[in-house]
This record gives sequence, structure tokens and C-alpha cells, in this order.
Amino acid sequence: MALRSGWLTPTGQTRASTRLTAHGAATPAGPLASRSGILPGTVDGKYRVGGLWMSSNGPMSATVYAGRAVVQGTNGQGAYPVTLDADTVLTFGDGDPLNPRIDLVVLRVYDDEFDQQTRHEAVLEVVKGEPKAQPQAPQVPPASLPLFSVHVKAGASAGSGGIDWTGGAMTDLRTTVVGVGGILPVYNNAGLAGAYPGQYQDNDNAHYLQRWNGTAWVAYPKEIGGIAPSGALSTGSYPGQFRDNNGTLQRWSGTSWANYQPPVETEFITSGATALTGWTLLSFAARRSRGIATVTVVVTRNGADITATNIGNINDEPLVTLPTGWRPPFEYEAAATDGFASGGAVFYPGGTITLRTWTPNAALQAGRHLRVSATYVL
Repeated sequence: MALRSGWLTPTGQTRASTRLTAHGAATPAGPLASRSGILPGTVDGKYRVGGLWMSSNGPMSATVYAGRAVVQGTNGQGAYPVTLDADTVLTFGDGDPLNPRIDLVVLRVYDDEFDQQTRHEAVLEVVKGEPKAQPQAPQVPPASLPLFSVHVKAGASAGSGGIDWTGGAMTDLRTTVVGVGGILPVYNNAGLAGAYPGQYQDNDNAHYLQRWNGTAWVAYPKEIGGIAPSGALSTGSYPGQFRDNNGTLQRWSGTSWANYQPPVETEFITSGATALTGWTLLSFAARRSRGIATVTVVVTRNGADITATNIGNINDEPLVTLPTGWRPPFEYEAAATDGFASGGAVFYPGGTITLRTWTPNAALQAGRHLRVSATYVL
């Protein structure tokens, strides 16, 4: 049985057993693994990460500053605690004559028990990339924590000005770890999945806590402006704060919670209608809110006069076509008038408004303005 214990047996505790049984050392990434990353913090407490920072030291060199980290190997290897206790200078090779390349600065663990490299040490290492017209960073070696990528331009050397340190050649790749159960201060690792539901991280880019729910990071809640989850607040902290009250959104007025009524969305248009033969479009206006539309069309007769029979019949007279999205779902009867007489019109689902009846014996004369209005549910 491959059951390991820490500091139990009188003899025979291996280095691997010591690493594998350091249960609280780092942010978990699975049952037997921890995240690799930098321990956060600075001397003055102003920044998230200060350890293992890098800055230029010369045209083709840089200084990596002291710091602490955890480097996870395979599940069988465990997690290696590593400390750089003195600032260290790294030198980069000269650039290729024709093409740029991208180098990686990594914190690498060599352990002959697992990698057969005949070494037992942790080192700062520059992994040289392949020169290409469109270079890519090289693959991260096993048991390594990437710290920075460095763009080495073609022909770079100490005599030609070296690496463009001030022009963005260096990219920070460091990520963070904390003790198990701690709130992780996110740094270049906001998108990494959590290890267990209920894990927390402080997403500095968005300035809010996030909780892993088993499939995604969920805001919990923002310190200002967030919606507090159900049961989290009995009294608001400021007017305008929101909370979820068992599925109902509520707003704090300063003295009490009130169910929130969102503003009514209203849409208004004045274009898109098309006049049909015998008519000229003077105006079109339509407004809708919560699925209810009110439409008004004004047209002028530019054809022959239309005279109704003694019972108000006329030939169906198509007036205009409404724009898509503003047409009723079924036929709708509406009123029409020119100020002298009146009649009935029909709004068809296809978009046509058709005049069908008029005041008995009355004439709809050329040049008169005809107004048709209707309100219906879309």
C-alpha cells in the first residue's frame, strides 16, 4: 500500500514523502498536486507580488530578485518549496542574425530520482527559443515555473544595443499560490479553474472576490456595486445597494429594502414605412414598450377621389406597408379619418394597412390628409 506519512517512521522518510505530506503548503490543484506559483507579498504591502521580479541589468542581462515559490512536479514527485535568497543576474544569448526569438526565464527543479538528469538542485534558467519570423515561446520544461518571457530581436547583442528592455521585450508570467484554504490573490492566473467548490480568489482586475462553484468562478459579491446573495445582508450598507431576496431583486433605500422595479424599456421609430400606389406618406411614428405597440400613419391621397356608397362601402385601398418588427401578429381593425369623414382600416400581419370602409356617400378627396392609428400587442 502506497500510504505515506510525515515524520512518523524512525528511519526511511524520503525526500518525496516529505514533500507529499506537506498538506498545507500551497493552493491545491487536485488530490495529490498543488499549483506552482510565487508566494505573494511585498515589504511595504503595496503590491500583490514582489518575489522573483526581474529587471534589466545590462544590454543582454537581467537581475532576478529574491523570493519564494512552489514548483509542482508530477503527482508522484510532490511540490518543491524553493527560495531564492539573493538577487541573481542572468545572461541572455545574442540574437539570431535574421530572426527574433522568445526566451523563457524559469525556476526549474532537477531531481535525478524522477528525471534522470544526474542533478539534485533548483536553478534559475533561461530556456532559449527558436528564431522565427513569428517566434513563439519554447515549451516549459518539466518541474518548472515560468517567470518571464523575453523577446530577443534579430541581431541583438551588447554592441548593438541589446534587448529592448524599455520597449516591452519582457512579459511577466508569474502566478501566485497561498496556503490551502487561503484566498488566492490573482496574478496572471484569473482563468485557472478552482480545485473545490467553496474555494475563493481575489480577482484584482475586477476588484471582487470570486467563489468556485464546481464549474466556474462566481462573483461573491463586489465590495461596492455587487448584488449580495440571498441571506447575506439584513441591513444595507449604502443607498442603492442591491441584494437577492430569495429570487427577488431588492434595493436598499437607506432605511429599508424595496423590491426593485427596473426602468421600462421603450423603443421609438419614425422611419421604415412605405407608401403604396395612390398615396404619399407624410409621417410615420411608432412606439412600443413591454410588447405593446402604438402606430400612427398619415398619408395624402394623390390619386382619384374615393367616394363611398350609401352604406359606406369602398374598394379595399392599400395605404402603406409597415416595417418588419412593427406588424401585428394577426389582423387588427383600426380607425381612420381625414377630419371631414371617417372609416375603418385593417392592419394585416404582412405589414399592409388597408382602408376598407368610409362614411356613407362621403368622398375622400385628393390632397386631404388621412390619419390611421392603432395599438396592439406584438
